[in-house]
Amino acid sequence: MAGTETHHTLDLPKLEKPARLLIVVAPYYNDIAQSLIAGARATLERAGATHDLVEVPGALEIPTAIRIAFRQSNFDGFVALGCVIRGETTHYDTVCNDSSRALTLLGLEGACIGNGILTVENRAQAEVRADPADQDKGGGAAAAALHLIALTRRWGKPDGGVGFRPGGGSFRVAHAGDAGAEPDSGGGGIGPAGTKGRFGHD
Repeated sequence: MAGTETHHTLDLPKLEKPARLLIVVAPYYNDIAQSLIAGARATLERAGATHDLVEVPGALEIPTAIRIAFRQSNFDGFVALGCVIRGETTHYDTVCNDSSRALTLLGLEGACIGNGILTVENRAQAEVRADPADQDKGGGAAAAALHLIALTRRWGKPDGGVGFRPGGGSFRVAHAGDAGAEPDSGGGGIGPAGTKGRFGHD
């Protein structure tokens, strides 16, 4: 039924500065993986994005690899690619559910991830979905990551926090809405922007 439906696809976002993404692929079914990669790469190139690619043993390792890169590197986003075909045991359900849940949790932490891990009943379904000239799920996953990167940049908050200002000696608690406030002059005030005080005695 789903194969006969028409679907609306968003145009690729226009990024003011290039994005760098990491494609993480599990090449367990290598021909399927290569089709997914080809689709993802073509989409990223159309958007002017660059990418690195790493391979992991299976779909369950994809979220862990993305988590490592998210914590330790500076990629703008991630594309998860792989294929899980139903077998004779419940392992299929474990791999599908756990990999999807882990990617969702990483997304909620702020990682911009396009999920292109196919979960299918048979090889024929996987081939149609991976083919860049057909359903192009690899390209769709790359596009999803690019859209999330665009939203992150659109709604990004300026750096802030609590601590000493560079070159100042002033200390304050950052509050929402005080981005761009002028540094406190004089002694080391503490408090919202514009509220001055002293450490110790005058």
